[in-house]
Amino acid sequence: MHSQGSLWKEFFETYYPGELNRLALRVMENGTKERSLYVNFMDVYTFRHELADELLDYPDKVIDHARVGLQKADNSLGVELEDAEPRFYNLPISRKIDIRDLRSEHVGRLIAVEGIVRKITEVRPKLIEAAFKCPEGHITKVFQEGNRLREPFECGECKRKGNFLLVPELSKMVDSQRAKVQEYPENLRGGEQPQTLDVFLEGDVTGKINPGDRIIINGVLRAYMRRIGHQKTQVMDMSLECISIEILDQEYEELEITKEDEDAILALKEDPDIFQKIIRSIAPSIYGYEDVKRSITLQLFSGIPKELPDGTRIRGDIHILLVGDPGVAKSQLLRYVHRIAPRGVYTTGKGTTYAGLTATAVKDEFDGRWTLEAGALVMADKGIALIDEIDKMRSDDVGALHEAMEQQTVSIAKAGINAILKARCAILAAANPKYGRFDRYIPIGEQIDLSPTLLSRFDLIFTLTDEPDELRDREIANHILRSHYIGELIERSKNIVAVDHPKEVIERKSREIIPEIEPELLRKYIAYAKRMVFPVLSDEARERLVEFYISMRNSVKDQKSAIPITARQLEALVRLAEASARVRLSDVITLSDVENVIGVVERCLREIAYDPETQQIDIDILAVGTSKTQRDRIITIKEIIRNLERELSSELGKSYRGVPEEEIFRRAEDQGISRDRAREVLSKLSKNGEVYQPKSGHYRLMEGW
Repeated sequence: MHSQGSLWKEFFETYYPGELNRLALRVMENGTKERSLYVNFMDVYTFRHELADELLDYPDKVIDHARVGLQKADNSLGVELEDAEPRFYNLPISRKIDIRDLRSEHVGRLIAVEGIVRKITEVRPKLIEAAFKCPEGHITKVFQEGNRLREPFECGECKRKGNFLLVPELSKMVDSQRAKVQEYPENLRGGEQPQTLDVFLEGDVTGKINPGDRIIINGVLRAYMRRIGHQKTQVMDMSLECISIEILDQEYEELEITKEDEDAILALKEDPDIFQKIIRSIAPSIYGYEDVKRSITLQLFSGIPKELPDGTRIRGDIHILLVGDPGVAKSQLLRYVHRIAPRGVYTTGKGTTYAGLTATAVKDEFDGRWTLEAGALVMADKGIALIDEIDKMRSDDVGALHEAMEQQTVSIAKAGINAILKARCAILAAANPKYGRFDRYIPIGEQIDLSPTLLSRFDLIFTLTDEPDELRDREIANHILRSHYIGELIERSKNIVAVDHPKEVIERKSREIIPEIEPELLRKYIAYAKRMVFPVLSDEARERLVEFYISMRNSVKDQKSAIPITARQLEALVRLAEASARVRLSDVITLSDVENVIGVVERCLREIAYDPETQQIDIDILAVGTSKTQRDRIITIKEIIRNLERELSSELGKSYRGVPEEEIFRRAEDQGISRDRAREVLSKLSKNGEVYQPKSGHYRLMEGW
């Protein structure tokens, strides 16, 4: 073997003299903290390629030699580098192994594993050498291996057995942490389940990563005995003993774009019909939904996240909610977007893990320590989270979702763990109306089990209804049957040698449901746009946005009228316009970008915030769940009840048992409120606990209302 301590001493003094001096300075200033020196593997290869090969194949012995060489290496400060640790990174591509490809041949070898942090325990001391005191007071030290505490068999001096007491202050300890790393969700295809790997961290690499971080861990693969109860089995489990961690830039860097890909992307950019081509490439087997697919296109490209000089962060991600009747292809749309998004996580409102949608602290099954576990929104950081049945999410997730959608963080405070995790992702969610089908004449907030404050955080909300229409129904039926027919031809051609439909015929018939842009190229086009394109508003675009906002606000006739739009919708317009420019790979947001997104937002508001009574857009329908006219009506009815209570209590005294329903209706009609509307208000007030019925047909206000 070429490796030895003296050779490594020569390596460090030749290649890392500056780093040795900085390490010596840290040791002087911080004592035992930060005693690592990071070594680029390629420097070792340049120094002695035989030494580099031995490091990869015999890491335990070679790293021990490197540790000795580092601790003996000279530095200008003359400081002893006791306990200094070499940490190797930038391993060759041949040693970067996917988690699902780990095999027995990799055990005991130095490898690199890339993935996303799913769980992380808190940092706790671990015994390396435990000091024990016998009843006579003698100290015996025992080197520790494995997970169980090893006690001395007998005292080294008096030879007494048993009754040893651990003395932590005389023991040697190191910080330890355990993580679970998972494959990237966007790399999975078909029915593949993400595979995970346990990682053990020690020393100053602990406390550096959080759930949701995308990392490369360089380390030695270990195998340990799996147990079933107290029985050992022949099948081994694997874990990675961490040597170093590389935290990756999370802006779509893992999606490789070749020179050929870039040429194809730039060729697409020159197509004047690029926007429509992308729209037609989103779920082409699903008929219609032009505005929805247009908005999903904008969401995939996203606006520009901004960090302002005062530290304020403005999100660029676009949130979209699809509300609709059963069977209108909401889930299929979400799954197709999951397929083409460069980074995406699909889940349901109920959540697929204990962490649900966001994140939580759970007890680790390995050693009982509390761990942080990332949920879907944290795992989708810098990507898109697709949440089906968002109306059925756990109550624990509801509060966290407010924070995640606006601040784009998830805060955890449980079991002594206080952490803030990043959740910088767009949300495409689907929900079903709680009464089965969507009713256009009932406020959207009353039809979904989501709070108005949560609904108002979506930039766009679309209602997908299943209403009979002969012409549209015929087109949908023909489209579905053509899709099935093409699928039948394809399956027949796969399984029968002598086919009666040649390949050319099948290709011709398949054109209408084949995406105009192949999904893999579209994924790379989106990633390229998000990586390279950062458009800026032109003067014309900025003036048009101001003009639209002011004109909408000025449509309010008086102070009693409904407010049609707020600054929140203006910010949504900016995000959508930025995304529109990105679709064209343009550095300038033009007037046409703004006009396009204004049209989408107006149509969306007319669907979800239109008050049929006033025939105006009322943003309060979305923001607070009640229109201005309904709110005024509620105030009027409550005032009628209050006045009647005063009158009847003074007339009847103690025998007063509530305000008669008929009298409420009569006075309501005097103020222009019909009996049916008044009955609706009384029902809502009863449901909210603002009024109660002391006896049938009589109402009283609850105290405080």
